[in-house]
Amino acid sequence: MAQIELRNVGKRWGDFVGVHDFNLTIPDKEFLVLLGPSGCGKTTTMRMIAGLEDASNGDILIDGTVVNGMEPKDRDVAMVFQSYALYPNMNVYENIRFPLKVRGIDPKLHDEKVRRASAMVELDDFLHRKPAELSGGQRQRVALARAIVREPNVFLMDEPLSNLDAKLRVSTRAQIKNLSHELAVTTIYVTHDQIEAMTLADRVVVMEKGVVQQVGNPTEIYDRPANTFVAGFIGNPAMNLIEGQVRAGVFTAPGVEISGLSAPDGAATLGYRAEDASVVEFGGHINAPIYSLELLGDATMVTVRIGQTLVNVRADKSFRAEIGDAVSISVPAGICHMFDGQTGARIEAQDAS
Repeated sequence: MAQIELRNVGKRWGDFVGVHDFNLTIPDKEFLVLLGPSGCGKTTTMRMIAGLEDASNGDILIDGTVVNGMEPKDRDVAMVFQSYALYPNMNVYENIRFPLKVRGIDPKLHDEKVRRASAMVELDDFLHRKPAELSGGQRQRVALARAIVREPNVFLMDEPLSNLDAKLRVSTRAQIKNLSHELAVTTIYVTHDQIEAMTLADRVVVMEKGVVQQVGNPTEIYDRPANTFVAGFIGNPAMNLIEGQVRAGVFTAPGVEISGLSAPDGAATLGYRAEDASVVEFGGHINAPIYSLELLGDATMVTVRIGQTLVNVRADKSFRAEIGDAVSISVPAGICHMFDGQTGARIEAQDAS
């Protein structure tokens, strides 16, 4: 059982702010993902929870106890890193067993615990091998088993899939998802990959430049991004964002005119998802020449240029055209997201005047 609380937690190095006033409660058994680009503060936040970095300000609580002054070994957390950090001279069995020896667990219990952990990540046939004899995916599973065997209150995972190829990332991601369900342990997972975040998380914390941009479940983050940063970071492809003007409910930009919007007059950024729009024969809201075409198998991604901005639409896989051909894209008001042209903050319909 472990609830984690971060109260005004920050990290500074001189004048540089790595994490700014982070406030969040992570309930017991939640799978929380810290998501953002490189340098956004997500790993620093995790390291402060683990005790590998000292917080410059604020309090970190685990089950109601302030742990700021505690050593990492006393916080009852287990970490899985991007680098597997395995002992090359030990076989898989001994690598998994090592935390039990260090923590003074009764040796009579070691074999049962090691084999239970290895079975969870399907390593039973590899226990005699050394790390050098394993694939990248197998090594990461050893690292997972080594964390599992400790039976900690909290799992901390820092970019655990980054060193794997695309196919292995998918299969290992599914394994982590299944493990989180089976183990039911509070987990904090750091990644820059929004697909990992959307598929694994109970809740996502989107960060940028040390500041929390939005907290919510994957559906909330995807359907109602809090600002243009979140909108442009979440989704594959990311949300299309077009800068323009709103006058009397009509948004205009070069080659773009969309009416029926609930947004105040002035500079605004309009967003829409490629899968929500459609290619039409004529009378669309965006009219521009095709910049590129990508056949995805189940669909064709059509990209056009609006000023200096590239935006796209997901068309049927049977769509046929050439680069340079004129195309018309339907973007109904109902699928549009509106953001303030100055701050980038989301404009809610009821805020319109």
